[in-house]
Parts: sequence; C-alpha cells; structure tokens
Amino acid sequence: MSGDTITAASAGAGLPVRVAAYQQRIETVLERVLALPDPGTARLREAMRYSVLGAGKRLRPTLVYLTGETLGAPAARLDAPAAAVELIHVYSLVHDDLPAMDDDDLRRGRPTCHRAFDEATAILVGDALQALAFAVLAEADGAGAGMQTDAATQLEMIRVLARATGTGGMAGGQAVDLAAVGQVLTVPAIEDMHRRKTGALIQCSVVLGALAAGVGSGPKLAALEQFGALIGLAFQIQDDILDVTGDPQVLGKQVGADAAHAKPTYPSTAGLAAAQERALQLRDAAIAALAPLGSNAAPLAGVARFVVQRVS
Repeated sequence: MSGDTITAASAGAGLPVRVAAYQQRIETVLERVLALPDPGTARLREAMRYSVLGAGKRLRPTLVYLTGETLGAPAARLDAPAAAVELIHVYSLVHDDLPAMDDDDLRRGRPTCHRAFDEATAILVGDALQALAFAVLAEADGAGAGMQTDAATQLEMIRVLARATGTGGMAGGQAVDLAAVGQVLTVPAIEDMHRRKTGALIQCSVVLGALAAGVGSGPKLAALEQFGALIGLAFQIQDDILDVTGDPQVLGKQVGADAAHAKPTYPSTAGLAAAQERALQLRDAAIAALAPLGSNAAPLAGVARFVVQRVS
C-alpha cells in the first residue's frame, strides 16, 4: 500500500517485511469478522466492508502485532485485539467525515462512506463497527478472530478500549475539536486535544498488544504506555503538518481542510517549524521510553521513526 510501509532506512532491516505481513494478516482477519451472516441489510454490510477493507495504513493493528511480538506473543493471540482497534478507528473516521462533523468528501483516496452510500447508512456503519469491535473482544472466539486468552484479560482489554474510545479519549477529543472551531488555543490545550482524539487509541493499541502477551503490569507495561502516548501525540502533530505541507494525491484526502474549517492546529498555534521540532522531540522520547524492553523493541522504535517521517 502506497505510503503505508515503514522503510528499511527508517526502521531497520526486516521490519518492512513483518509490517507487510501484519497488514496482510489483519486484512484477512477483518474479512472474516465482517462476513456478518445477518447484517440487517446487504447495503449495511456492503458499506461496512467498503469503509474497512482494502485501504489505510493499519497503524493501530500493526502496533498491536509488533508490541505482542516484542513480548513473545503468537500472532494468533493478537488477531482479535488488532481487529477490534481497527474497527473502532474506522468507525471514528466514518463519523468524523459526516456533514455534521468535518464534512469530508475523500478518505483513503476514495469517496467517504456517506458520499459512496448515504448519510444515514454512514451513521449506522459507525454504530455497527463500534458494536462489532467490542463483540470481537468479548466473545470467546473473538468473533472468529481467535481470542485465545482468559476472561480476565478479555475484560481488561474491553475496559482499555472503552476508555480510549469514550469521553476521556477519542469522543472527548472530537468534542474538544468541534468546540475549538474559530477559537485560539494554547499549545497545551492543542496537545490535550490531540492526546484524546488520536493519541488515546494509538496508546490503546500498544497496551492491547501487551495485555494479549500477558503483560498486565510492571515496568514493561509502564514503558509501553509511555511509548504509546508519545507516538500518539507525534502522529497527530504530523497529521497537522501534512495538512499544511502534504500532497493530496499521496494523502488520499484534501489538504488545508483544518484552515478551511478554522480549526486550531499545532502549526497554526505554534508555527510549522515548532510543530516539526515537537514531533521530533516526541519521537526521540518515545524511543528512549522503550529502554526497559531492550533490543527486542527495535521494531517499535522503527514505528516511532515512521510516524514523523511519513508523507501520508
């Protein structure tokens, strides 16, 4: 997928192959999860599949897989949390694109769900994907994704994903984003918004990988939580930068949308150079946070580099 692969120069030899394999794996898992023998209507199932399959960086499930791999978990144990976090992410994109939110026409290089189908269907797609994400984590077999873990860990995964999705995370961040239109925010306020809207789900992806690997406490989990928080903020700052400097053909969506909607961003608040410098600082801090995991964490360090080097 163009723009989605972490390059060997930025991540170290061998990582691009693993990332590509995980991207292919999650596609297969999502295909299985979205089979949906009784979706209500064929149109709803089609719209869900349109929104989820065949596009996107798959950063969040890749983080689940790479974190689990770092801690020695087999890939089969990571399928369900990887699928769940991607379903939540896509649900948020479908709803964010709606006319009542960001009113976007393009997503991942093609028409947004409400443009390809209709607004009511897009609302239902988001609702159904959110419900499906928690079903994948709650059901004994991970809704066909193969949970392969104990009930207590399943419950903790559900709690972690719910917190990242709700008012303390993604939904709360979107509410702050909408309320900030036309306003002037401080840099700390911008960072708080970004940590909620984007960072919480990226951090959640790392934590889900750790939980699936049986790491539910201790210094390794603390290091991974810090790492996830740092790259989550860096990712959104880089998104802000790309909205100013990016190529729409590469991004697969319009640029300048934040300015057109009078939304405060990191570059509009602190300046483009300061935004770029902050992203690099966060990258370096994220890599340093991985020290307790030793050399096994090299793939995650590669992800940190990718987050601030990406052009899409």
